[in-house]
Amino acid sequence: MTGKLTVRSMAIGGALGALIFAATCFLRIPIGWAHGYVNLGDGVIFAAANLLGPIASLCAAIGSCLADVASGYSIYALPTFLIKGSMGYIAGRVFRSSAKLFSRAAAMVVCELIMVAGYAMFETAVYGWAAAAAAIPMNLLQGAAGVVFGTALLKVAIPGVSMLE
Repeated sequence: MTGKLTVRSMAIGGALGALIFAATCFLRIPIGWAHGYVNLGDGVIFAAANLLGPIASLCAAIGSCLADVASGYSIYALPTFLIKGSMGYIAGRVFRSSAKLFSRAAAMVVCELIMVAGYAMFETAVYGWAAAAAAIPMNLLQGAAGVVFGTALLKVAIPGVSMLE
């Protein structure tokens, strides 16, 4: 990565942020036994990290945060901004330093564990430990979906190609 922010990278980043928003709000897989769903936004965050490197943190933070606001979960907007931004940054750094699929998959797992821990801390502070603990299995399922979808997208998102160069 050259580290140079160009008009092209900003335009692509904006489009990826919108795609993260759409994937989070609208690409949902219902999980009947859990009375909930998982979304595909995390997978798009990983694709953005593959294409933009650490700058994907902005796409991830803004797109995911706006998805929370649009979905009626405004209380989660700030934690989501920080958590998803961290995921985009960490994945982008690792993806820039290694082209190996194993390293990238490991980075995605670490990012998803950060997501689970981040939401657990926030929900403990707001709702108490019991409510936070009850949400952990669904967040782990969300993380697994993000890793699976992210790995699939890495294979089609032109691995190793930087939009900043």
